[in-house]
Amino acid sequence: MIDRFVVAIPARLGSTRLPRKPLRLLGGRPLVAHVVECARRAGAMEVVVATDAAEIAAVVSPLGVAVAMTRSDHPSGTDRLAEVAHLRGWDDDTVVVNLQGDEPFAPASGIVAVAAALAGDPGTDMATLATPIDEVGQLFDPNVVKVVRDARGRALYFSRAAVPWARDAFAVDRTRLPGSVVFLRHIGIYAYRAGFLRHFASLPRGLLEDVEALEQLRVLEAGHALAVGLAPEPFPPGVDTEADLARAETRLAGSVDASLQGVEGRSG
Repeated sequence: MIDRFVVAIPARLGSTRLPRKPLRLLGGRPLVAHVVECARRAGAMEVVVATDAAEIAAVVSPLGVAVAMTRSDHPSGTDRLAEVAHLRGWDDDTVVVNLQGDEPFAPASGIVAVAAALAGDPGTDMATLATPIDEVGQLFDPNVVKVVRDARGRALYFSRAAVPWARDAFAVDRTRLPGSVVFLRHIGIYAYRAGFLRHFASLPRGLLEDVEALEQLRVLEAGHALAVGLAPEPFPPGVDTEADLARAETRLAGSVDASLQGVEGRSG
């Protein structure tokens, strides 16, 4: 268990699939405001929104969180947070959770779990989460990132391909998952020690990182250890497209209705 960590939320306006994504309204509030609430529910000792846009800073500042104005040319969210670690002057051992600015339903337990995965394995420089795949369509979907772990729970590889490849089972049938293998879907939440974040920015982009378009492969290619914990509860999908935003509205409305029914039930 861990009781001291910070949450940094990278948020930029330049999304291609959903323009001005952090400021799009969900339940009448900007998307990034919901993410800030998720971080607070997890008990972070500090919440920082990392952005390159004054409009986003103006929206989150009244929420009582810190704002780090960063450069606009960072190739990844991790690179952006490396600048934040410098700007905030965090100690090298500070545990920093990278909570994406498009995760309005990220469970508090998952945020705590990724920080605990890092703190629980001092030999690692970074941590993330995974969850079992239960649909064969997910395994073969390149938009679903898979991860393979070693016996210590550290990442061996991340891929958009179906890994590990169940050779004998898939030679017979690829329409269902073989029961003898646990396939893991990567969940895009990370924790780092601040000292490693600063080092990450100096690492050259890796060949595998470019081939798979997965920034976490830069860490493995450079020879660093990455812990992979299992998510304690499901992570609802993030918001990347207009369709995702519509689904998020439906989900939020359903959770509000359930809350109101609970209040009415207790008062009745």
